[in-house]
Amino acid sequence: MERQLHSVPSERTLQNLNGMLESNLSMTVLSQSLRGLSMPYERETKSQEDTIFELFKIPGKNEASIGRLLTVLKSFGLRQDDPRLKPMMKKLRAIEKEEEEKTNEAVEPKHWKLDMDQFKECVGYSVDLISQALQNNLVIPGWISFVDSIRQIYLQCLEITDGNVATYIPQLARQSPNKWGVSICTVDGQRVSFGDSKTPFCVQSVSKAFNYAIAASDLGADMVHSYVGQEPSGRLFNDICLDTKNKPHNPMVNSGAIIVTSLIKNKVNMADRFDYVLNQYRKIAGGEYIGFNNATFLSERATADRNYALSYYMKEKKCFPPETTSLTDALDFYFQLCSIEGTCESLSVMAATLANGGVCPITNEKCIDSHPCRDVLSLMYSCGMYDASGKFSFSV
Repeated sequence: MERQLHSVPSERTLQNLNGMLESNLSMTVLSQSLRGLSMPYERETKSQEDTIFELFKIPGKNEASIGRLLTVLKSFGLRQDDPRLKPMMKKLRAIEKEEEEKTNEAVEPKHWKLDMDQFKECVGYSVDLISQALQNNLVIPGWISFVDSIRQIYLQCLEITDGNVATYIPQLARQSPNKWGVSICTVDGQRVSFGDSKTPFCVQSVSKAFNYAIAASDLGADMVHSYVGQEPSGRLFNDICLDTKNKPHNPMVNSGAIIVTSLIKNKVNMADRFDYVLNQYRKIAGGEYIGFNNATFLSERATADRNYALSYYMKEKKCFPPETTSLTDALDFYFQLCSIEGTCESLSVMAATLANGGVCPITNEKCIDSHPCRDVLSLMYSCGMYDASGKFSFSV
């Protein structure tokens, strides 16, 4: 019993304590801010910046704690490196640098205090997002309890060691089966990650969904589907087969994905085509990590007999757009896009962009047109699990 009383708190216990403190802090601020931010008649004489300053004002001083504000925003799932908070953080760093030059002392973020004008100027850069959070208007209001539930699921799944890594190309067969990471990004940009969430990996067939969304946004769905169907194939993802109109069944199987990539910017050179898609991925990911794994690309190309056979069959059936003059170039581009790298964190933002109607939630930039975004979600649901798509949709 004595050992238990005098033992050092576990990491789990400390996490709970921190969560409780953050929760209590955010609830106190929330009860005050709901009155100050949501009532139009009060805002006629008092700006949002004034209201937020009052919420975080230090008693007896004409200062407010910006560090406390950042702690509250974190408790709602908003990170300090959120692009929407970047202007505020940039100004805050500039003020911090000025203060350090005056005092020759560094100040920890949790102790940051600013006078009224400085505080209001900083907050003003991101006031809409801050007001939304303080009014508890983000899509997951009980963020701390939600994160705790996801943490429990993550830890339970950590013990699972069933299954095998993909072996259809040598580079994938060498990947560690012990990597396990989880990242979540909501449509309001609330984020949390666990485990190996920053470890890069190749997106492989996940690229099919985003390539379709990019092509359909550029060319329109009608143009894309004049070359590729919308029906589940009921066949393996790399089957050498076409539908009754001699088109690939859908953009999610290999045949359809190869045709979709052949449509993307097919009137410009290969380097510019690749740069274009890479930049589109980075926009969809809100500037999070997107890279390229050349070893995987070379490995894909060296073991491409099946995809070449499939492509020659489609060439015979005149499936490719007229701009496709080289099957080698068409397949190289397809393999390159499969070899794009992301992380759990960057792909969680990409998924949230699809869930948010094509608008990246952490930048508010429209990356995918509304209709193509809707269409890719439909295709993922009906065709995205290949020959198991029917069972998947039935279960869902």
